[in-house]
Amino acid sequence: MAASCSWRCCPSSSAPCAPCAAPAARMPRTCPRPSPAGTLPGSPSSPAARSWGSTSFSNPFMNKFFPANFPNRQYQLLFTQGSGENKEEIINYEFDTKDLVCLGLSSIVGVWYLLRKHWIANNLFGLAFSLNGVELLHLNNVSTGCILLGGLFIYDVFWVFGTNVMVTVAKSFEAPIKLVFPQDLLEKGLEADNFAMLGLGDIVIPGIFIALLLRFDISLKKNTHTYFYTSFAAYIFGLGLTIFIMHIFKHAQPALLYLVPACIGFPVLVALAKGEVTEMFSYEESNPKDPAAVTESKEGTEASTSKGLEKKEK
Repeated sequence: MAASCSWRCCPSSSAPCAPCAAPAARMPRTCPRPSPAGTLPGSPSSPAARSWGSTSFSNPFMNKFFPANFPNRQYQLLFTQGSGENKEEIINYEFDTKDLVCLGLSSIVGVWYLLRKHWIANNLFGLAFSLNGVELLHLNNVSTGCILLGGLFIYDVFWVFGTNVMVTVAKSFEAPIKLVFPQDLLEKGLEADNFAMLGLGDIVIPGIFIALLLRFDISLKKNTHTYFYTSFAAYIFGLGLTIFIMHIFKHAQPALLYLVPACIGFPVLVALAKGEVTEMFSYEESNPKDPAAVTESKEGTEASTSKGLEKKEK
């Protein structure tokens, strides 16, 4: 019966799955499986069944801007395929009124950018892309970060000083792939049209390295963020040096030429002073978003728990 059974219990059901006893306790193999926002759940038996789930896509930071008595209601967007016992979920998305407000404001900025190509709208999109890039991209050790930054250091220097391709593309390509800073802001105000530019790669690439150092700080369990603050200050220093050199020589500068030595050199010097160079370069973490790593962690925990119970019984 259990081998040929076409039903199974969903994780939320407390009924035993093997006998598939009561019809009320049975769910089809394509029953919805919860998943975090923006990710696909584990593949069900039917390849056509896909379920997207979320409780809210707005950042918790945005909730601070809503008053406590804000009338927040929950909504669900549900698309299914088939009928009866063969019904399968295609999309299952949950959101609330705060999400709709954020979506409306974002849409206004999007329309503003499409109609005017204004530099403020461009920078809002650029900052949003950069924050998401730092959040989604992940480095698992400092050595990998140094190799990545070193390779892009050479790449950036070659394409800016060796050719005019990078500068030409940055000036001619109309898309929020860069942050722009008006140099004639005092003269023309919001209608400024002479800009200095910073590519989003010069933000995201050092940003994921700085985020790695923050996680390293937390792993030390010293309740200090020394390496994070050092690398963050180093980034500001490197960016300021880039702007200074650019104004002195009146020529486009590869930002990574100054950012990479600063973001790597300053934390390494701090590690040398504190005697933690070995800990820094031996630090490695598994990707928390990797299902395999999560599964292995759970299996290891269960194995250690069972061993502990066996020792107690003996």
